[in-house]
Amino acid sequence: MAEKDLKSSGAPAEAQHHYEDATYEQRRNMSVSEIHSAIRSGSVPTIRSRKEALEVAKAGGWEADALVDSMEKQLAERGDKKGIFDLEFQNPKHFTWLLVAFASMGGLLSGLDQSLISGANLFLPKPGQLDLSASQNSLVNSGMPLGAVGGAIILSPCNQCLGRRWSILISCVLYTIGAALEAGSINFGMIVAARVILGLGVGLEGGTVPVYVAETVERRLRGNMVSLYQFNIALGEVLGYAVAAMFLSVPGNWRYILGSSLIFSTIMGIGMLFMPESPRFLMHKGRPLDAYKVWKRIRGVHEIESREEFFVMKVSTEEEEAEVAAGAGSRRFPWMDFFTKPRARRAIIYANIMIFLGQFTGINAIMYYMSVLMSQIGFNEYNANYMSLVGGGSLLIGTIPAILLMERCGRRFWAIAMLPGFFIGLVLVGVSYHVNSFQGTEAVYLTGLIIYEIFFGSYACLTWVIPAEVYPTYLRSYGMTTSDGWLFLSSFIVTYNFTGMQKAMTPTGLSLGFYGGIAVLGWFYQIFFMPETSDKTLEEIDDIFQRPTMEIVRENAANAKETTRDLLAFRWKKVFVDGHAVRRESIVEPVEGTTGA
Repeated sequence: MAEKDLKSSGAPAEAQHHYEDATYEQRRNMSVSEIHSAIRSGSVPTIRSRKEALEVAKAGGWEADALVDSMEKQLAERGDKKGIFDLEFQNPKHFTWLLVAFASMGGLLSGLDQSLISGANLFLPKPGQLDLSASQNSLVNSGMPLGAVGGAIILSPCNQCLGRRWSILISCVLYTIGAALEAGSINFGMIVAARVILGLGVGLEGGTVPVYVAETVERRLRGNMVSLYQFNIALGEVLGYAVAAMFLSVPGNWRYILGSSLIFSTIMGIGMLFMPESPRFLMHKGRPLDAYKVWKRIRGVHEIESREEFFVMKVSTEEEEAEVAAGAGSRRFPWMDFFTKPRARRAIIYANIMIFLGQFTGINAIMYYMSVLMSQIGFNEYNANYMSLVGGGSLLIGTIPAILLMERCGRRFWAIAMLPGFFIGLVLVGVSYHVNSFQGTEAVYLTGLIIYEIFFGSYACLTWVIPAEVYPTYLRSYGMTTSDGWLFLSSFIVTYNFTGMQKAMTPTGLSLGFYGGIAVLGWFYQIFFMPETSDKTLEEIDDIFQRPTMEIVRENAANAKETTRDLLAFRWKKVFVDGHAVRRESIVEPVEGTTGA
């Protein structure tokens, strides 16, 4: 065992044989031999406060070692045997990459099904195919986000009763059924039903995967790993355009296009069978030993930080459950906590405004109608589908900086830096419709589209990272239901009304006035209201949302004022390089805020 901040002075006599009941100060004054005795005997101190648990972790206390030893003894006594799906690696960090790879395939499926319909749109309305009218085709396009709202509704009961892993497996089944029905559709009603079933899988998986990843990976990688979900969405969209291009000349091409996602849902489903349940979910369900068993497989307990985080997680979850048990309202109607508890209320408002700012700048409408938009500026139907790869590829490229740099730069800096970028892209898209020559329209439109997609790709990662980390553990399933449902309801509203809004506002008014105006409002919102959550454990984020909103606003306003002065004085190195807090090697180190933007 590591000896961390051990003191040689004797403890009071009454604490020497009752380590579980010792106070924080008494435990700090225990001798080395007493600490080793407590650890050997499995005498885990009774700590009921997350605040005290974080103090213990930052002080390098021995209590985490005692908990790990106690869990090891209980595991040995229970005598669990390794199951057929209990995959293990000698280095637990390798498990992180495999877990994230299979879970994030849900993003690949979501993006794939968004862009596959773009290619199919060119053929579904034609006589001899499904012969859809414009309004029918709009409903087919928006059927998936509408179904995803239903998927979000079943998210909380599935997550609460079945867990994160089984929720993802159920979504794979829904993906498979939906894709099979799409490929075999013989009329309008059947393809709409298929799109809705597919949407159920998208909604259930979309709210579960980011939470599953956030609850399992380590603090230093959480933002990067959750961002991989958005990367996979973008990769799926590019792949969807490529698949559509492959089948353009094949008779009955739209059936092959829409049915191709069956391959990926099958691979994901098989892979998820070998993945474990989220340890935080198991802890929430009162199964700490099972949580420890999973934690040991995927994170290991050899490193100090891993032990400290497990210790804080256990104490924090038990504190939350005690608070829930003490209030009958919370136990029977957990949704009410979003109205009655300031910490939960702040989280749900913040997460859902972030989603609003992402969706109502038009991204899904542009992705669903990419081929149609390309044909509007003069491309024929075949070239329009090929040119759609430009937009999808730009979105994919944009996610790469977020994966590599978001944790280094911080969530707040990242959001504030990205929004102006895709506003500029929207301006160019709007202007392109007023260029007289085809070559000029093509150049301005594609330049604007590429800028918009690149910057949005980087920003979009936040719309998955933020909701996955801001809710308390016992409300995370319910919070993600609202965030996931709102995301896909927003997508449905924007997608279904896209054609009508474009006619009413003109293409320039929609892209520049409506979508661009929301981007500007969002930029000011994030400058003043967005707290920094990077480089913190989920339990430390709980403490951030305990603070009053106006306290965060005042702090952000002061930082924004200082940053503005630095920019005007051309102190750019201070803003873009030195303004980011040095990342902690361990949660034992104190948390420091950033001074950027």
